Amino acid sequence: MAVTFHKMHGLGNDFVLLDLRDQVFPINKKVAIQLADRHTGIGCDQILILRQPFSDQALASFEIWNADGSQAEQCGNGVRCLGLYLHYRSETPAGRFLLEGPAGIVKIECLADNQVRVDMGRPIFEASRVPVLLEPVDGWYPLEIDQQRHRLGVASMGNPHALMLVNDIDTTDVAGLGAAISSHPAFVQGCNVGFAEVVDRGNIRLRVFERGAAETRACGSGACAAMSILRNLGLVDETVIVTQTGGNLIITWTGGLKPVIMKGSATQVFKGTLT
Repeated sequence: MAVTFHKMHGLGNDFVLLDLRDQVFPINKKVAIQLADRHTGIGCDQILILRQPFSDQALASFEIWNADGSQAEQCGNGVRCLGLYLHYRSETPAGRFLLEGPAGIVKIECLADNQVRVDMGRPIFEASRVPVLLEPVDGWYPLEIDQQRHRLGVASMGNPHALMLVNDIDTTDVAGLGAAISSHPAFVQGCNVGFAEVVDRGNIRLRVFERGAAETRACGSGACAAMSILRNLGLVDETVIVTQTGGNLIITWTGGLKPVIMKGSATQVFKGTLT
């Protein structure tokens, strides 16, 4: 049976979107790996599955499958792509609407010029809820990798994140350090690993090694986690432009129990049929 798919990306973080509200397609670890393969499949960082909502308040529910066949709890770039897809189908109301994801309700608003604003919820800094089995020192978590001591910030945006502050992200071993930290036993569920270079209080540069997908051109939840960690430590202002390989996100967090707000573009590349 043929199934329609959509190839989309958020700042180069690319997705295969399958709207299974009216289509049938069996998704599992093996199938996800096959679809994500850039040589023998469609190719993507993650696969987005859109399903019927669980409640009347939401337009739809969604799942996120990584390129290695594992499942993710949250994906900021993917959520923006889902919002744009529903907007293209004229399913979205004026103003904000809700989607139900693995990490809970996500509030989305589609703006002009393919810009999408997302309420990503409040950042969680409690170690037990990230979760991470480390003890903080002056707000940073020490971790030894290959006999070298590193300092990490940690937060959950519905999915676990670690952040390393670096002087120059262009010369940082993102692949090596990212893989080592992401799979370190201290992170019970693994984690996404961000490497941030603070340009000034309103601008940071960021590269992210994503759990289950390696380094991507952009990571929405990673940008939110990085900004909130740095904001919590007093290193950046309430609104920050986060520059990644694929482009910029505008992240705002006023602190405390307030949600992190992410604004950025989403793009539909093409539509196809999978048999």
